[in-house]
Amino acid sequence: MSTTRTSRSRTRTGVRLAGAAASAALAALALTACGDGSGGGTDKAAADISATVAPTPKTSTEAPAPQPSATTAKPAPAPASASKKPPTRSGAPAKAPAPANKPVTCDGSNTKTVAAPIARPVNHLLLTVTNTGSRTCFLYAYPALRFGEAQAVPPAIEDSHPQAVVTLDPGESGYASVRLSAGDGTGTHGRTEHSLTVYFYDRTLSASTPGPAQPPLPAKGVHIDDSLTTTYWQQSLSDALTW
Repeated sequence: MSTTRTSRSRTRTGVRLAGAAASAALAALALTACGDGSGGGTDKAAADISATVAPTPKTSTEAPAPQPSATTAKPAPAPASASKKPPTRSGAPAKAPAPANKPVTCDGSNTKTVAAPIARPVNHLLLTVTNTGSRTCFLYAYPALRFGEAQAVPPAIEDSHPQAVVTLDPGESGYASVRLSAGDGTGTHGRTEHSLTVYFYDRTLSASTPGPAQPPLPAKGVHIDDSLTTTYWQQSLSDALTW
């Protein structure tokens, strides 16, 4: 009996000693690890862990700088002088100028008048008026004639009145025939005149235009008497020579 107990007691003692020895060994290892001032083991482990984890990109909270855009760019402002309107005058508006092609009255300033004796009818003088201006002109009624210093205007032959006002475009001519004297010698107060003034009536037929014509007469003059008459202005030469 005493021998069995002794064996058990020894066995237990051996187990305890073995456990104590193991604990002491673990403690020594722990102290060795902590006593290393470089901390190489811990740092290396941390480095190995961080190497296996991909770095997370840093997210910026700042707004990006604005970039120039062709669709949002504004044109440069126009100069101040270009946007200003010319000043306007107060009061009545200015009268618009007459159109450049508006017809006018024929007179000595826009026509050329030629006085030429003709063989037939006898004792007649042909007046030819040519439009030398740039606008159409009208020959109203008949020529108001003044031979020399005469005070009266010869009458017109009423039967020669045209159906329409004679109209002359630039370069065109109108005509009138003047009977200077009676062909049968029945006229009175006959005389020779060397000058002629041709006045043009305006559209009212109550006054003449301010620009008469003074066509030259033949050097020997023309013989006139109290039968002196004139036709109305005619559009054609043949109509003028009818009378």
